[in-house]
Amino acid sequence: MSLENWAKNGWLRSHQTNRQQIADLLAIVERDLADARNTSVSADWQFGIAYNAALKLCTILLYASGYRPEKNLAHYRTLQALPLILGTDRDDDADYLDTCRSKRNTAEYDVAGTVSQSEADELRDFAVTLK
Repeated sequence: MSLENWAKNGWLRSHQTNRQQIADLLAIVERDLADARNTSVSADWQFGIAYNAALKLCTILLYASGYRPEKNLAHYRTLQALPLILGTDRDDDADYLDTCRSKRNTAEYDVAGTVSQSEADELRDFAVTLK
C-alpha cells in the first residue's frame, strides 16, 4: 500500500503545506514535549500531551508528503502513514502509536488513572526520538 493508494481509497486528500504551517506544527510539538514533563498533572494527562506531540510529528510527515487525512479515522490514518513515509522498519512504531491512541482515548473519555507514569514517560521519550 502507498499514500497514493490511500488517496485513491478516499482515506487521504491532497494537501499543499508551507514553511509556516510546518513551523507552527513544530511549535506545538515543542510546547507539548515541554508540557508532557509537567509532573503536577496526572500521568493520564502527560500521556495525552505526549500523544499529541507524536501525532503532530506524524502530521508533519504526512503534510510534507503532500497529503492530509480525511476526517474519518484521521488520527489512525496519520499514525499508520508513518511506515509508508519512513519505511517498513517503522511498522512497530506505528503499532505502538496506535496502542497509545487507544490508551489515550480510554484515559480521556472513559476511565481516569489508566496510564502509569512510566507509560507517560515512555511515550514522551518516543516522541522526542521521533522528532
